[in-house]
Amino acid sequence: MNLIHLWVFLVGLVVILYVLLDGFSLGVGLLFFSAENETEQDVLIGTIAPVWDANQTWIVFGGGALFASFPMIYTVLFSALYIPLFTFLFGLIFRGVAFEFRAHSRKKQIWNHAFFWGSFIAAFAQGMTLGGYISGIQVQDNLFAGGPFDWLTPFSIMAGIALVTGYVLLGSTYVIIKTTGPVQARAYRQAFLAACAVALFIATVFIWTPYHNSGIIDAWFSKPRVYVVWIFPVLGLISFVFLFAHLKKRSETQPFIWSLMVFLSAYLALQSAIFPFAILPGVSIYEAASQSETLSFTLWGVALILPVVLGYIFYSYRVFQGKIIYGEGYE
Repeated sequence: MNLIHLWVFLVGLVVILYVLLDGFSLGVGLLFFSAENETEQDVLIGTIAPVWDANQTWIVFGGGALFASFPMIYTVLFSALYIPLFTFLFGLIFRGVAFEFRAHSRKKQIWNHAFFWGSFIAAFAQGMTLGGYISGIQVQDNLFAGGPFDWLTPFSIMAGIALVTGYVLLGSTYVIIKTTGPVQARAYRQAFLAACAVALFIATVFIWTPYHNSGIIDAWFSKPRVYVVWIFPVLGLISFVFLFAHLKKRSETQPFIWSLMVFLSAYLALQSAIFPFAILPGVSIYEAASQSETLSFTLWGVALILPVVLGYIFYSYRVFQGKIIYGEGYE
């Protein structure tokens, strides 16, 4: 594996870690107004309070890694998707402020709304960013050559709604692990409905994407790629089967694991279909990569920082692995 492929793996790893870890945190925010009273809202907040800020470390890490290893991708994507990307960041900031102010406010209602809407804006904007990326970006002379609203299409709007439902699935299955009583019982129902919606959206994306970007369908059936690409939709189908089975059995940990597998299979299916292109329809990772000297030098920084970040997050989850007890915090 050469340096470019190694950096593709590292950047891809950071992206999926962010999506999975902050995804369930955003999902809990999207479920916030399903709580019947303030005590239940405190329970939902408590499920993510020790880890939500650590989860967002990956977006900083990912931005830095992308800038160092594939500066052309960084430049073009931020030019083409400026509006949804900064809407996403605004939602995260708005949500983070609401999270902290709610904890110290006597009148929490305004911060409850801010927390929900910050979570929704961040999730929806992420989905629209993904939809804009899949739709393709005009590049000329290594620079963005399109208009400011090229990303705004029915496909990107659908992708935004799809990611919101996906994060609700992650959030509800995580709540199942962390809670008991009526909050947990409601989370089982929410997870089932969200899983149905996510399955429908994935099928829609699967059918719509080739018509929206004709180059992808050629990649799906070209050899030898065809022998790899179709592994991941099958993995996703198997994940849904186990997800519904464990929700029916009222398992606690398994629904979350299989929800993660649904996301992972969809992510790997996309990456395997577009590789080696970094920007659709025609900029490859080899064109977009930094010089080999830069890739080598920055790799030392990743080798030092990545284990520290992973260790810290693992330690945080290990310390706060218990359930939330009503009015008491962690057991």
